[in-house]
Amino acid sequence: MKFCSECGSDQLSFVIPQGDNRPRHVCSRCGMIHYLNPKVITGCLVQHEDKVLLCRRAIEPRYGLWTIPAGFMENHETTEQAAIRETWEEAHAKVSNLQLYNVFSIPHISQIYIMFLAKLELNEPLFAAGSESLEVALFDEASIPWDQLAFPVVQRTLKQYYLDRQQGHFSVHVGDIIKTPSSSETPPP
Repeated sequence: MKFCSECGSDQLSFVIPQGDNRPRHVCSRCGMIHYLNPKVITGCLVQHEDKVLLCRRAIEPRYGLWTIPAGFMENHETTEQAAIRETWEEAHAKVSNLQLYNVFSIPHISQIYIMFLAKLELNEPLFAAGSESLEVALFDEASIPWDQLAFPVVQRTLKQYYLDRQQGHFSVHVGDIIKTPSSSETPPP
């Protein structure tokens, strides 16, 4: 952080404010404490019959790889509204019956993923690539391009989905994705 968003000063210090327990950017001119918090990403694991909807990314990071339609939550949205919006923006798919499915903390990139199970709204599957997708397709478990998935969180979500489906029960899962030497998790735009 180079400038105070309150007064515009470039006189910022990285210090532990009184009564706090971790360093923050503090403006020496106006005293504003700037808190940097994790970003929330939300999306839908869209189901249709025995298939799931995936998007091939048309943007960096991970251009050309497959993902679940998801993205950053906007101000003044609920998590469900953001998931529905992101699914529409990336896959032009209308979804319903949202059910909280996965919540993943990814501390090394300061992100939280909130994924919902959802159904395509219509009996006939209607979807198309949005501006952030090269293509959109329905996949059954055997045809998922497992070696071309964009992010570890996508792989974990899909593996959990097929395990739950096999057991005939979907519940909410909470977990962490910890950076490993082979992990290539990067924040989506």
